[in-house]
Amino acid sequence: MSAEALQVAKVYRHLFRAVKKHVAKEDRARHFKEYVAEEFRNNCKLSDPSSIQQKIKLAHNYTFLLNSVHHHQDLLFSYNIAVDRSDEMKKVLGKSAASVGLQLPEVYQP
Repeated sequence: MSAEALQVAKVYRHLFRAVKKHVAKEDRARHFKEYVAEEFRNNCKLSDPSSIQQKIKLAHNYTFLLNSVHHHQDLLFSYNIAVDRSDEMKKVLGKSAASVGLQLPEVYQP
């Protein structure tokens, strides 16, 4: 494998992991993962080095954006500046329950 192919594989792996972790946590949002895979498949036949580097940089920047937004949201929650307090409370209660070996029950939503 060439160095460029290794770089593409590394960027793809990081982007796919970030999308899976921060965006497509549930099955109903799996189209985000499918879109990322489709874009990489569509652009695998590019031969122009500048366009390849541009696509790699775009994927890397989007990965950085996803991770940064998630980290920023975590910081807001930790400083109690959260907009949506219910998610924060679920997270705090989940951590508290997990610390004593319990799990929170799933909430029924019709």
